Amino acid sequence: MTLTATPGVLCIETTDRSCYDCAVKRNPQAHQEIVDRALSLAHEIGLEGLSLGILAAALKRSKSGLFAHFRSKEELQLEVLQEVIARFTNTVVAPALAQPRGEPRLRKLFEGYLGWIRGHARNGGCMLMALAQEFDDRPGPVRDLLVQRMGDWQKTIARVARSAVEEKYFRENLDTQQFAYEMMGIAMAFQHTNKLLKDSRAGRRAQEAFEELLARGRPSPRGNLRRKSSLKAA
Repeated sequence: MTLTATPGVLCIETTDRSCYDCAVKRNPQAHQEIVDRALSLAHEIGLEGLSLGILAAALKRSKSGLFAHFRSKEELQLEVLQEVIARFTNTVVAPALAQPRGEPRLRKLFEGYLGWIRGHARNGGCMLMALAQEFDDRPGPVRDLLVQRMGDWQKTIARVARSAVEEKYFRENLDTQQFAYEMMGIAMAFQHTNKLLKDSRAGRRAQEAFEELLARGRPSPRGNLRRKSSLKAA
């Protein structure tokens, strides 16, 4: 699955996936079904616990038959991670980028982010957050890809916040990296409160925190008055 977007925006690059051999290309549907089953298993047992043997048992087929799709456990894990990223991009990022620049786009991004977490609650919450904890101290290609894509996600939020500055929704000196940091923090707190604590007020609390974040980014009324006075004097 490939989704291209502007540089610095979370996306899936074709060069990240190198495990399609001739057999897979002839039957992409079968390959996708296997990846889907692997993703479901990863929700249950974690990505590190996923292996070709476990996947073969779940599919009731031979382990050797899976080598036509994945040459190693690591390649399987990378495929599953790419699938998660692709789904996140298509579910959260793409709909937001279709909105007008500025605050409307930013609101859609946050709405989609919480919706993603809610939709995955029955499967253990946001898998990207779970993987960040699972692989934070596990060096290797899986962690490297996760770090790269999570960094892209934070940059995407910052870029959308910057568009809100350019469209005059936010003040000119807004620290968009800090904005992205705090928005991600709100989402993490929401997952914790919603999934672990089962707090029915989690969504309302997250929305209130986001509204406060937006309010702090807006130009102050006093600053607007000063700008209007300057324009009149000019």
